[in-house]
Amino acid sequence: MAKIIYSVASSLDGYNSDAQGDFSWAFPDEAVVAALTADAESVSTYLLGRRMYETMAVWETDPSAAEGSPESEKFAQVWQRTGKVVFSSSLDDVWTTNTRLEPAFTLEAVERARAEATGDLTVEGPTLAATALLLGVVDVVELLLCPAVVGGGTRVFPDGLSLNLRLVRERRFDNGMVQATYNVNR
Repeated sequence: MAKIIYSVASSLDGYNSDAQGDFSWAFPDEAVVAALTADAESVSTYLLGRRMYETMAVWETDPSAAEGSPESEKFAQVWQRTGKVVFSSSLDDVWTTNTRLEPAFTLEAVERARAEATGDLTVEGPTLAATALLLGVVDVVELLLCPAVVGGGTRVFPDGLSLNLRLVRERRFDNGMVQATYNVNR
């Protein structure tokens, strides 16, 4: 059965973006992009909320997003060929290839996406992931820990969540980032 992976960049104090919505402190260098792209090769479906979809769509709609970075160009290719399910009640349409729209993130919609998947799925963004985590559908948590403390903003994990995790991989990068991958023990 396909795994659902919550993959997220995190400050050391547990935020995905700061109080102003800035996440520039989490921009990866070429080595990190290469590692994340290699991880994405096993993913057949991205599960996205509206805001994350609008942010990530540039990998298909704006060629300048990958300019000057061979690793970003590879990531853009992976993004474009991977299936995407956007969960939004406010969008009327989607504008990237291999993308469909679902009005709500429900267990039924997630299980339908999992059944259709030919590989793993990732739930992208802490807002949508909070729902997935609280519903108990996340199998793997993959944190990209960034060497920054931002003091507030969008939390990586929702209040009230309790998880028992088992470390299955750790990778360190020269830029100070650390990727920690955990299986969720049920």
